[in-house]
Amino acid sequence: MSVGAPRIAVTVAEVVDVNDLIKRFRFVRTGGGALPMFSGGSHIVVDMDDHGTRRLNPYSLMSDPSDSLSYTISVRRDDQGRGGSLYMHRHVTPGMQMQIGHPVNLFPLDLRGRKHLMIAGGIGITPFMAQMAQLSARGERFELHYAARTKSLAAYMDDLLARYGDRVHLYLDDQGQALDLKALLAGQPLGTHLYVCGPKPMLNWVLSTAESMGWPDGAVHSEEFLAPPVGKPFDVELAASGKRFTVQGNQSLLEAIEAAGVDAPYLCRGGACGQCETDIVRCDGELEHNDHWLTADQKAAGRKIMPCVSRFHGRALALDR
Repeated sequence: MSVGAPRIAVTVAEVVDVNDLIKRFRFVRTGGGALPMFSGGSHIVVDMDDHGTRRLNPYSLMSDPSDSLSYTISVRRDDQGRGGSLYMHRHVTPGMQMQIGHPVNLFPLDLRGRKHLMIAGGIGITPFMAQMAQLSARGERFELHYAARTKSLAAYMDDLLARYGDRVHLYLDDQGQALDLKALLAGQPLGTHLYVCGPKPMLNWVLSTAESMGWPDGAVHSEEFLAPPVGKPFDVELAASGKRFTVQGNQSLLEAIEAAGVDAPYLCRGGACGQCETDIVRCDGELEHNDHWLTADQKAAGRKIMPCVSRFHGRALALDR
């Protein structure tokens, strides 16, 4: 999906303080009617007009996929970020009119699995909420292992325990509780599929452990949306369109390309899908690759960049857009 793709006009139906860091937002279609169907693991891109700065941030859909009348997301406030989460927390209120993109699923369930094993960290719980609702409706086998710093930051834990009982397991850092990952993975029946979503260190730990224990690649699924980092401004030239502009410190390269009036493709806006991959025409400086799409060799070659999350330091950067 790109900036020029059709958007969905929605109204903010509800805003709920979940804990000190997280707010929940429920959207309904403006004027009424059903929203496009989605499956567990999908995300939407929320379009924000942040006082003249356009921000498009991806958020996982956490609502039940069988509910066609509303979408629900959760947003964790990042006080050091570029401003999207702060805008959602400070300015979005019930009754507000907004626009969102159509659902995209880069983290789908593999329904061939005989069992679904889910490991979540922090705000990474949100896609699993939709997935568990979908699996429960189908009568599928699943269990969730959920790690958080404290009980107060374990968003939705009470609701999950009430709904799914002993299929949900909680691990709290402040109580010294830790997941015995090797024992958990070793005890799964043949045909189990593993899913993980959360902070990068946790993802790396789970994925590397599964690989070392011989789990097949096709049975291991992960999702990590990277927030574009802030940084120093830099100048860019777009060779195909002849545009020249400065990427501001709190602006992603992709956002700057869009602000210059060039329609660039994207799906996740978080360095995960590869859709916005762009060829580099000229580079006099240092590329800051922040994605997890390009290989180490591709990053070292310096011929491609993922403008959704990556930046640049130097004198001149020209892209094929």
